[in-house]
Formats: sequence, structure tokens, C-alpha cells
Amino acid sequence: MIAPVYAVLLIPFVAALVLALVTNYRWGAALNVLACGLTFAAGVSLLFVDRVRTDVLLIDDFNIYLVTLTTFIGFTTSIFSASYIGHELETGRLTPNFLRFYHALYQAMMGAMNLALVANNIGVLWVGVEVATLSTVMMVGIYRTTAAVEAAWKYFILGSVGIALAFFGTILVYLVAQEVLGQGLPAMAWDRLLHEAARFDPRLLSLAFVFLLVGYGTKVGLAPFHAWLPDAHAEGPTPISAVLSGLLLNVALYALLRFKMLLAANPETLDVGRIMIALGLISLVFAAFMLYRRRDIKRLFAYSSIEHMGIITFAFGIGGPLANFAGLLHMTMHSLTKSAIFFAVGHVAQVKGTQRMADIRGLSVSHPALAVGLALGVVAIAGLPPFGVFTSEFLLISSTFSRQPLLALVLVLGLLVAFGALLLRLQQVIFGQPIGPTGRVKASYVPLFLHIGFVLAAGLWLPEPMVRWFKIVAAQLG
Repeated sequence: MIAPVYAVLLIPFVAALVLALVTNYRWGAALNVLACGLTFAAGVSLLFVDRVRTDVLLIDDFNIYLVTLTTFIGFTTSIFSASYIGHELETGRLTPNFLRFYHALYQAMMGAMNLALVANNIGVLWVGVEVATLSTVMMVGIYRTTAAVEAAWKYFILGSVGIALAFFGTILVYLVAQEVLGQGLPAMAWDRLLHEAARFDPRLLSLAFVFLLVGYGTKVGLAPFHAWLPDAHAEGPTPISAVLSGLLLNVALYALLRFKMLLAANPETLDVGRIMIALGLISLVFAAFMLYRRRDIKRLFAYSSIEHMGIITFAFGIGGPLANFAGLLHMTMHSLTKSAIFFAVGHVAQVKGTQRMADIRGLSVSHPALAVGLALGVVAIAGLPPFGVFTSEFLLISSTFSRQPLLALVLVLGLLVAFGALLLRLQQVIFGQPIGPTGRVKASYVPLFLHIGFVLAAGLWLPEPMVRWFKIVAAQLG
């Protein structure tokens, strides 16, 4: 049954066209939430229908998991966004015209990410990532301040360079595939490419992956290709920071993992795992130390995203059933936790009127509910039990110690350094005497505590269908 797949794609793009014409903010926010809710329902329905396969679209165990996660976080973020952006309108940071395009671009971004995930075509996947990038570029600069415009341009330039390199790598994969599969769509279909990968020219396929790694690695935010990420997170609206960290980075990594599967099926290609291990550890250790130097609360968690994408990349680089399982679980837990943290940070920035941590003190006194939500999010992302991030990190460390003990030491070092930085910053923000404004939080707390609840539940108990699902995908990843 292909209808739910079309719904996952058509609902956001149709909603984007409609929202571009809606001038009333409240109607626009409500329609944005409704469209995201319908898309999430369509994504969930994919779990209960037959798998889909055409030369353009593909639903398999790998991407159905990410479609469900993406549509869920897109829905909860739209709920948070409705009240958050309303406050921005009240304070004059945004105008009704900008809000109209904000909601339209939000749906375009969601539709583009869904397109990238369900594409059974390496070219369509590239188009999806490119459209998602352009949508978020415009949203990052929507405040029209000097810093926001500069961040948007930086994101656009670095993202365009990355996506251009990914495009060249995609062309090389097509060129090597057409010698075996012939010209046309079959030479661009994921399932056909994977089935025939052992017959491809290993040298050209290896060269293609180098370009793809740099191109999509830029979108993942891996060091040293990360320079756009802290600025984009700090200067854009907080809901976009949540989506960037929780979703768009995953989509880019998904693309890399699909290409990694192709190279793994050809034993004569370069060792992709070692490259991913190196980039993952570099990103982890670099970001962990950089956390100590951050003074802006959104930049702090932007570097935390670089750290955790490094952990996930490292996990998939190690490979094997346990490490891949840990990588998939960590990808899920990071998306839920980091989006929840940005929800909390958005609340903090609005009630305090600043993102500078030096001007944020005593939240436990002035805003106890907000302090609890932020504290739970930071404790979770720092990897403390009983949250799901602890489970995924424990599995990864166990797998690494059994196979590469020296690498495990570097991994643990990076985690401990980041742990110390996050707890230090959390203590400074939560405790002490309140300073600055103490206004009431107007945006909804529901998405924040809903995400934290899921992360806590995953740390205590993983449902058997989810475990079975992750095991299947882990086996596919090799």
C-alpha cells in the first residue's frame, strides 16, 4: 500500500503552499500543527502496511524507523513553535509576514527531509537534503539581525560547498553503477545498487565515497566540517535549532550510512569504518573541550550536538551488531533529548531575554518547573542513568572495549570531559540567586516533558518490537 508514503510527502508540501498564503498568525500556527500531526499519523501507519518499493521510493526497516522519529519530532516541535513564535511576534522580533513564510518553510523543510528518507534514488535523496538545507538557511536568518544574516550566509556557503561535493560523489556512484546496471533509474536505486555493489569498480566507488563523506559530513556537523553549526543554532529561532539537531543531522548521516552499505558490500573498496571512527573521535574530543569555552547557552548545546553526532558516527564506524544497535539507539535518544533541551533553552531565552549564560542564574528559584525540565535534559544528554543515552553509551563502550580497547579509552575520555562541562554549566544556570527578568513562561511545556519521558522510559525498558527492529537494521548496516 503506497498511499501512506505519498501522504508523508504530499501533506507537508501542500501545507507549505497553503501556509504561504495564510496571513493570520494563529491560523498559520494551527495549520502547521495540524499538517505535522497528519504527517506523523501517516508515518506511523507505514509500520502497519506492506513495504514499498519503486525505482523512486523505498520503505524498508532502516528508513521506516527514521521516518517515524522525524515526523514525531516535527509534530512536537510544531506544538512548541506555535506558542514560542507567538511570543516573538508580541515582542516585535518577528512580523506577521515573516511568520507566514516561517510556517511555510517549516513544512517545506519537513517534506524535504521525508523525501530524502524515503527516496530509493541517490539523486532524489540529494535533492531532499538540498531543499531541507535551503529551507533552514532562510529560517536561520529570519530575525534579520546582523548576526542572524551572517549565520545564514555562513550556513549557506558551507552547506552549498558540502552539498556540491556530495553531488559530485553521487554522479561518480551513478557512473560506476551504470557500467553494471545500465543507464537510467535502475543505476540510481538503493536496493539495486546494494545488490550489485560487489561488481562495481572499487577504485571509483572509493573515490566517490570520499566526496560523499566530506559533503554529507558537513551536513552532519562532524569536525572539521562543523563551522556552520554553532552559528546556525545560536542565531535562528529555537524551534529550528531543535529540528536541526534532532532531525536534519540524522538525515545527512542516514545518507552516509546508505553509501557505507554499498562499500561494505564490495570488499576491495577502502575501509570506511576506520575513516568514520577517526572523524567520530575527533568530533567527540574537539566538541567536549569546546563546551568549556561557550558563553551562549544555544552555542553550548550546538557543540553538544557535534559531540553526539561524533559518538554516533564512531559507533557505526566500529560496526558489528552491538555497536550498530548502540548507534541506532543513540541516534534516537539524542534526537529526543536534544530537541527537549532546545525547548527548555527557548523558554529560558524568552523569560530572561538573553542567551548569555552569565545573565541566567537561579532558575530553580524563579522558574522551578523550567529548571526541572532543563536539568533532566542535561542529565540525560550527559549520559547519566537511568536515561536512554546512558544505555546507548554503555552498549557502545562495552562493544569498543571488547574489540578496540585503546579506542575505548579515547571514547571514555571524551565522554567524561563533556560530562564535566555540561554539569558545570547546568549548576551555574540552575542554582544561585535569580538575576534578570522573571516573567512567566508562555510556550507549552508538554513537548519538553514528553520527550524527556520517552528518554527516561527507554533507559528503563525497551519494548521488544523496538529491540527486534534495531537488531534487524543493525544487521543490515554490517
